[in-house]
Amino acid sequence: MQENLKIISVDDHVLEPRDVWQDRIPARLRDRAPRVERKFGYVSIEPRKQGFIEGDGPGARWCDVWMYDDLVHPHTAGYAQLRLTTEGLDPVAPITIDEMLPGCYSQGPRIADMDANDVEASLCFPTFTRFCGQTFAERADKELALLCVQAYNDWMIDDWCGGEGRGRLIPQTLVPLWDAQLAAAEVRRCAAKGSGAIAFSEQPAALGLPSIYSNEWDPLFEACQETNTVINMHIGSASKLPTTSPDAPVSLWLTLTAQNAMGAYADWLLSGVLERYKNLKIALSEGQVGWMPYILERIESIWERADLVEPDLRSRVPQPPHTYLPGRVYGCVVDDVHGMKNRDIIGMSQIMFEVDYPHADSTFPASLRTAEKLVEAAGMTEHEAWQMVRGNAIECYDLQRLGIES
Repeated sequence: MQENLKIISVDDHVLEPRDVWQDRIPARLRDRAPRVERKFGYVSIEPRKQGFIEGDGPGARWCDVWMYDDLVHPHTAGYAQLRLTTEGLDPVAPITIDEMLPGCYSQGPRIADMDANDVEASLCFPTFTRFCGQTFAERADKELALLCVQAYNDWMIDDWCGGEGRGRLIPQTLVPLWDAQLAAAEVRRCAAKGSGAIAFSEQPAALGLPSIYSNEWDPLFEACQETNTVINMHIGSASKLPTTSPDAPVSLWLTLTAQNAMGAYADWLLSGVLERYKNLKIALSEGQVGWMPYILERIESIWERADLVEPDLRSRVPQPPHTYLPGRVYGCVVDDVHGMKNRDIIGMSQIMFEVDYPHADSTFPASLRTAEKLVEAAGMTEHEAWQMVRGNAIECYDLQRLGIES
């Protein structure tokens, strides 16, 4: 690898500061907008969400809890597991903001941690809002929900990525998932303010929303193409993770998380969206890439036999599926040796690197050493190492606009 090579991480996370919404929502709605209250109690696990029960109970601790209309959402150790004072706690154990590394929620300490980890720039996914803003899509009051989406986006662009963060923290914004026209308008608004990426769901139908086969998302896709906005889909942004049984351990679904990315990859190649929007770019975040050669081979085999399988497939996807990948469909790796050994099949220009700060999978504070081991194990050239660690991210997100050069 080149000497003094700096990482561009395309998947990290930020825990929203307590004032994001209270400082930006109109006064008449602040008592219903997201706010943090410190409570003593324990986490209750319910389908699709975590609840919080005040008082003594199993694993009861002090906790900073997000309150938003009818939602009670505790901070838990899994959101900020990385080498914290909470290390050793169960991922669902309640925690306070004071127990987190300051870099989890504060710009200055985050940049200091990036410097210590050889990271030049970082793109972050949200936490309380969930990975693509599902928290707001699920609320009944859509007027307040839209204001909350816009408040988060203004904070992300102006505060988190502004000032000392410009060129270090890459803006990624949310859209109001419940209305494609509103989503398109928010993409254009945020692009004008400097955002070049949005968080979207890998499986919108799992959220009760239209699938990408429906054509109902066309206004959003048109706006993203028009503004050169990348659509990022993080594993878990369907509010579900793959498992084999109700009693399967956490290690099982962590093993299988890439299945969600596989589904999104197949959806986008078979839906015809990439044919209709010829400059649209997507990125599959935290999905690794080692599975891509087989899934692509299978898709191409089905496409070749379309007359026997699905008569409309060739009209929807007129070109061989692999032709839609270069410069448009990106995968992300943390430590995927198998994937990097198959980089020529995947497309070396389509693979980006991530740190995943501050989650348990993160390679912080030794991310560059992790990349070096990956380069060595896969027998990559110096140029390929540069592409993976930073070059492909610069191209994908057009980071020259932020002053980030090769």
